[in-house]
Amino acid sequence: MRSEHRSKNRGVRPAPSFNCSHCRALIAGEAPGTRHRNHCPTCLWSRHVDNSPGDRAADCGSSMEPLAISVRGDGEWLLIHRCTGCKELHLNRTAGDDNVLLLMRLAVKPLAQPPFPLELLQI
Repeated sequence: MRSEHRSKNRGVRPAPSFNCSHCRALIAGEAPGTRHRNHCPTCLWSRHVDNSPGDRAADCGSSMEPLAISVRGDGEWLLIHRCTGCKELHLNRTAGDDNVLLLMRLAVKPLAQPPFPLELLQI
């Protein structure tokens, strides 16, 4: 898959649409807020197609599960994906059409399901 296609007569064209490998939703090739559509805005799953953002050079091709949210110093949210095939982790920028409820569920998951018993906290 390529994020953009070059044509001598037309310049740069947006990437073609594709079906999500997880939920099967039809996804537009363009994403608001990012140059490289790399995940489904409906279920937030991705596909391991990049080694570097937009290069589409990865050989794996497996589905990538959304695990968590990371926040950059400037406040931008990133999705952390883990490949179900090779277990590699990737950071992917969120897009303007991402499912806000699922983004929030990922963001609060560490608070809702802490990795230790809450009884260990002494107040």
